[in-house]
Amino acid sequence: MLHWVREPEAAALSMRKALRPGGRLAAEFGGHGNVAAIATALRAAAKIHGGDPALTAPWFYPTPDQYSRILSAAGFKVERIGLFPRPTPLATAMEGWLGTMRKPFFDQFPQAKRAEVLADTLALLRPSLCDDQGNWTADYVRLRVLAHAV
Repeated sequence: MLHWVREPEAAALSMRKALRPGGRLAAEFGGHGNVAAIATALRAAAKIHGGDPALTAPWFYPTPDQYSRILSAAGFKVERIGLFPRPTPLATAMEGWLGTMRKPFFDQFPQAKRAEVLADTLALLRPSLCDDQGNWTADYVRLRVLAHAV
């Protein structure tokens, strides 16, 4: 859930306060490049339909270097950190994922236009995230961290 936190420095400080010196932090969350194809398609759909591309991605997807600096400033020593691609099959297909994760993006459009925006978004994503059997995959990239409190 750390990729939903809008103040990562404050979150890191809170995690550090919860641990004794030497306590371990193990975390995995969305990292740099997570859902890049999806975000790009949403930005394109916003541009095509006159929407606000800022509503595309409310997430914090840091690079390993960026998150290492945040953790170090909060009082952690990073032991290991890295990005790991994790393509994830979507049981609800892309339409279900978008409806759950990006409802605010689609809500910016009038009700009568939402189906068109969704169709255009799916058309943009289909070549890279849908196989020839109609199975959708999300382009997840995870940031894995192992650190300890100093």
